[in-house]
Amino acid sequence: MFGIGIPELIIILIIILIIFGAGKLPEIGAGLGKGIRNFKKATIEDESEPEKPEKIENKKDS
Repeated sequence: MFGIGIPELIIILIIILIIFGAGKLPEIGAGLGKGIRNFKKATIEDESEPEKPEKIENKKDS
């Protein structure tokens, strides 16, 4: 996984814990989860939606 092992992940998590504190971690996780869920939902809706042809209006010159 990009050369990141368990020790590196633990160090990153400790730094995040120091920066944000233990109280903010659930909020950050919830926000991240909602963002991922919305992204997946948007990509699924985009794929299931058939392409609509664009309307081209021909204007007559008077």
